[in-house]
Parts: sequence; C-alpha cells; structure tokens
Amino acid sequence: MIKLEQKLLKQVTAIAREAGKAIIEIYHQDFEVKKKADNSPLTLADQAANDIIISSLHKLTPGIPMLSEESDMIDYAQRQHWHEFWLIDPLDGTREFVKRNGEFTVNIALISNSKPVLGVVYAPVPDIMYSAMKGAGAYKEEPGSVSGIKTLKYEGESVIIAASRSHSGDTLAQGIERIKRAEGEVKILCMGSSLKLCLVAEGKADIYPRLGPTNEWDTGAAHAVVNCAGGKVVDLQGNELVYNKASLLNPEFIVQGDINYSWIKYFHGQ
Repeated sequence: MIKLEQKLLKQVTAIAREAGKAIIEIYHQDFEVKKKADNSPLTLADQAANDIIISSLHKLTPGIPMLSEESDMIDYAQRQHWHEFWLIDPLDGTREFVKRNGEFTVNIALISNSKPVLGVVYAPVPDIMYSAMKGAGAYKEEPGSVSGIKTLKYEGESVIIAASRSHSGDTLAQGIERIKRAEGEVKILCMGSSLKLCLVAEGKADIYPRLGPTNEWDTGAAHAVVNCAGGKVVDLQGNELVYNKASLLNPEFIVQGDINYSWIKYFHGQ
C-alpha cells in the first residue's frame, strides 16, 4: 500500500501541472478534433497529457496499476483484484477545451479499497489546483496563494446549485423546480468538467446534482476533494459512489456540501 503523505500529494500535483502545461501548448494552436466510439471528442491534448501522467506515475509508484480514460480498457477479471490503483482523466471537459472556454481539468485520483483517498484536480487556464488527501484536508492553490477549503453548511436561506455547462435535461430542471418551491431562492452556477464538484468542495455551491452519465475517471479526483473538504458524493439512494466496479459507469449522483441535509428527496425517482 502507498503511504499517504504530503510528499506524495506534492508529487502528484507536480505531475498534473506538467500535463496541464502540455495541454495549454496545444490549446493555443489549431488542433484536430476526432470522435471516439461513443461520439465524444478526442484531441492531441488528451493523448499528450495521458502519456505524461502514465509515465510519471509509473516512475513514482511502479507497483501500482493505472486506469485512464485514454488508455486501453482493462477487463474486470483483472481489475477486480486491485486493492489500490491510480484513476486518471488526463483532460476532463474536452468539450470545454474544444470551445476554448478554459473550463477543463486534469484529474488524478488514488483509489484504495473502492474509495478515493487522494485527489488532484488542476485547471490549467486559470492555473488553479485543488488537492486533497485522506487525513490531510483539502486545498485550493491559486497563483500566489494556498488555502484550505471547506464545504458550506446549508442555512436554509438560498440554494446555490452547480450545473453542467454542456449537459442538462428535463429531470434536472424538475428537481430544481421542486427545490425552488420548497426552499425558496435558487442560484445556478454553470461550469464545465469536474470543477462543478470543486465548487461544492470550496463552499461556492451547496449541491451539484448529476442526472446524466459519467464514468469513474470523471469523478474520482474531485470526489476525494469533496470528501476531504467535509462533503459527500452519493447516489439517489444515499450510498456513496464507489470505484473499480464491473461497469465503470457511475450512477446518477448528488454532490452535497452539508452532509446532514438531504437533497435526494428532490431528485429521487425521476
């Protein structure tokens, strides 16, 4: 088992920065956009960042397996024996990258016994790094400053909801309407990639409901940040998301800052 220590967290944030640098170099060029089998976009930046992360983590922790969106998928017959592994999305928010709105991230998580215990989420354009490790808290690093982050306690006055910039739907709108009727004022913050989970982690949003498809690599790193900041990520039955399942698809989920307030009732059964 990897020893969880500040040195490891710093090393992983350095890897994320290096990957982010490679992404930015391509971001400012004309780049080709390909389509993957599921019709999602793929660019040279995804592949360049993936190569850097995979090679760097292999040097850092040669005995720990890796699962990345941009690497060959590994059969569950092999993965089911993993007690610990790196979970990677080298460029989360490729749609936002293609739109050039800056709302994309590098995601690296360490999963231990199906739970995220270390997470790094790096947004290269604003140069913002979220990092967290079990037992060590959660942090936000911006140019010139580093600060610990905590989730909001819901006070019942107004609800701040983080929402996807590229994915929405009727079920989400219905849930938001239920919240408006029951809770009062609602503010919506639209954002791309795993930054939505980080908005909850740093206390800028109360909840982030995700009622559409995501994969484990989309959430693992930011899930660790949310947990270490005092929040939780649960499915619509109230169970915390787990990782390294036979299917790498996540269920629909809600990220909530105040772990003692249940938002599930507004979305359950839709």
